[in-house]
Amino acid sequence: MTTPEHTRFNPDSEVLVSVKDLKKHFPIRGGVVKRQVGAVKAVDGVSFDIYQGHTLGLVGESGSGKSTIGRVMLQLDPATEGTVTFDDIELTKLRGEKLRKLRPRMQMVFQDPHASLNPRMTVASIIGEPLKEHGTVRGAERRERIEELLSLVGLEPSHANRYPHEFSGGQRQRIGIARAIALNPEFIVCDEPIAALDVSIQSQIVNLLVNLQDHLGLTYLFISHDLSMVRHIADRVAVLYLGKVMEMSDVDTLYNHPKHPYTQALLSAVPVPDPVVELTRRRVILEGDIPSPANPPLGCPFNTRCPVAQERCSLEEPEWRELDSGHWVACHFAE
Repeated sequence: MTTPEHTRFNPDSEVLVSVKDLKKHFPIRGGVVKRQVGAVKAVDGVSFDIYQGHTLGLVGESGSGKSTIGRVMLQLDPATEGTVTFDDIELTKLRGEKLRKLRPRMQMVFQDPHASLNPRMTVASIIGEPLKEHGTVRGAERRERIEELLSLVGLEPSHANRYPHEFSGGQRQRIGIARAIALNPEFIVCDEPIAALDVSIQSQIVNLLVNLQDHLGLTYLFISHDLSMVRHIADRVAVLYLGKVMEMSDVDTLYNHPKHPYTQALLSAVPVPDPVVELTRRRVILEGDIPSPANPPLGCPFNTRCPVAQERCSLEEPEWRELDSGHWVACHFAE
């Protein structure tokens, strides 16, 4: 896959979004009176920064809490604990009209373009809905903006009066992206935007997102379980497991020198285009399934599947520490 050149991580950039000790626990209720008897710890103490004009890739297995983090960051779901700061504004404290006024600056591209587009609305209505809701443009000006957005995402402006079912999956995702950028946002959460698409189309959507970032100065949180695709769009990568970040660094360091056993296992499963390297490289096979977030293991959350785990790992949660400049890891034995 080829992608256009885009800016790699610059540590001198300003922080646009800051997440500190974020938790999202969903209550488990039981009994006649539906009293809370436990909690699903979907996100359990996550911290990271996203820099202006850059992309943070958030990767991990299904059920690790990736999408929940994205939804809580945009306040589509309330946080249990922790803070989310956007441009020095504390989002978790905003409610009602104050939050609504901030919505144009933060948008989301959803995973399934078929489910996220109203089948009864035309493309013009779908893309124009945020413009109408926030009263930014009206009449002929709104129509011109819709046609401009369609062109930006690689669709014909003449298709504005068609319905979602008349488009392919990749085209529907382009419509979703056009809707997301309609209000000129600064920050977009891309929640597995290529997972529901054919492999042949995925690279086109990633290329589009990169081009839009360069053209519009966008900042992304790119959520995905596809590490090979994340490598092409992200500047920094955070690896999530059972609601906690295991490792985080710039993309080149993480892919070339992974320190956490979980990251090493994930990367060992990514195919390499060189057949000689593919035949000789070592694969890390993880035993068992990811534990339930309703009953996570003691100590390191990865200790039940870790190939190098020792007794200490099941008793003591590892410290989140910086090994090298900008390279963070939560593992007792990473060096």
